[in-house]
Amino acid sequence: MTKESFYQELIGQVQAIIGDESDFIANMANVSALLFERLDGVNWAGFYRLEDEQLILGPFQGKVACIRIELGKGVCGTAASTDTTQRIADVHAFEGHIACDAQSNAEIVIPVHYNGDVIAVLDIDSVEYNRFDDADQKGLEAIVKVIEKQMAS
Repeated sequence: MTKESFYQELIGQVQAIIGDESDFIANMANVSALLFERLDGVNWAGFYRLEDEQLILGPFQGKVACIRIELGKGVCGTAASTDTTQRIADVHAFEGHIACDAQSNAEIVIPVHYNGDVIAVLDIDSVEYNRFDDADQKGLEAIVKVIEKQMAS
């Protein structure tokens, strides 16, 4: 199975599990569980919610995590403050990286929007260096679009 077909299947699963649910927290919880279960080499998958100019831990799967992250700090804070996906091949080379789990070596963080504003980020960590490629980024950004569409409906 190609990564593209894998992500098409995963997008369908996300649509199925959140399609009839309007609660954002419940949807974040189920998407976190699905991603943690289905993505190889991942040791953390979850969300941070943007509240009062800081990111606050939301639903996730994995080891205990940092609870609050300042905007502009670490990979998550950078993604939220710049409103751009951050795909980091080696987190140890990322200036200001916040190491919640010392076993994490790669990370991808994607902003989540509501009414055009960043309201959260999807954060996925891996023990493998250079775990996330362009196909992963496109697939995960498409999953975030499904979440955003569900919130807007």
